[in-house]
Amino acid sequence: MIRVPAVVLTSLLAFGCTRDAPKSKLQPPVDRASQVGAPKLGTQSAQELQTVLAKIDDQAITLGEFQERLNRQSPTIRQRYTSLEQKKEFLDSMVRFEVLAKEAFRRGIDKDPEVVRTMKQVMIQKLMKDEFDTKVTADAVSDAEMKTYYDANIAEYVKPDEIRASAIIVKNKAQADRVALEARGDAGKTNKGFRDLVTKYSADEDTKLRGGDLRYFDAGTKEIPAPVVKAGLALYNTGDVSGAIDAGNGTFYILKQTGRRKSVTQSFEYAKPQIRNKLFRDKRLQAQKDFVENLRGKSKIEINEANLAKVRVDMSSAVDDGHGHDVGPPATQKGSP
Repeated sequence: MIRVPAVVLTSLLAFGCTRDAPKSKLQPPVDRASQVGAPKLGTQSAQELQTVLAKIDDQAITLGEFQERLNRQSPTIRQRYTSLEQKKEFLDSMVRFEVLAKEAFRRGIDKDPEVVRTMKQVMIQKLMKDEFDTKVTADAVSDAEMKTYYDANIAEYVKPDEIRASAIIVKNKAQADRVALEARGDAGKTNKGFRDLVTKYSADEDTKLRGGDLRYFDAGTKEIPAPVVKAGLALYNTGDVSGAIDAGNGTFYILKQTGRRKSVTQSFEYAKPQIRNKLFRDKRLQAQKDFVENLRGKSKIEINEANLAKVRVDMSSAVDDGHGHDVGPPATQKGSP
């Protein structure tokens, strides 16, 4: 395999290929503040834009190509290239790029698998950008779609008061009263102390493994007995401990309130930007999926599973990112296969 010289790859990726730039893109928006004294781009003729500034063998760098490349830089960088000498420096960097690219082509590096993969990645990114950046936008999400989503997911936007509590669960009233008294004293003042009481007394193995934690619940919770929910919501302050609560199913709870979340109501108008962004992402992903599936349908694709089974997976610490590039600690990286 031909290995790609680092300087060539760096230059190619840093500058990008300029010789096939579409003519329609030779006049991007420009920061006029950095172009004081320069001719306005809109006044330049097509013939002027084709004026040759430099030639490298048979490869020409035109005025339009130079301007397109320069004006693609940030305003701060563009301000550095207003004088003729500075423009010569920028042109020299473009000449350097073409010289290196020409040598890379001469050596056949354009056929190197790593370069081909990189080129394909850039092409795919450009294809997806051209296909979806203007066709699928956030403006395509209608108010009706957002309202439908809002109504179907109202629980995300209208949330009742919730509390979090830990519970000691026992099976007789007399023991519950004694444990409640202990939990309301010094033994249950801290969360750790209450968890110790859970470990010591609780008869419910599931909650016992969590230190008695019942997690957050609201008035509509069905997983916890209704009397326990009601008593828990009545514990207003974090750290409050209840008395013995008859759960109505042969068990008694002693609760310690460990957190509270106040009710939240987001109106449709308030939630619209968030919903629009979500639905836009969903639409875009679906459009991309449909686009790819359509292309697959037009292609003749054959999978040889017998040969696929022969693939050997390298289980070393270096991990390929799926495009032939290793990722992982620099010391363990290897070259592309």
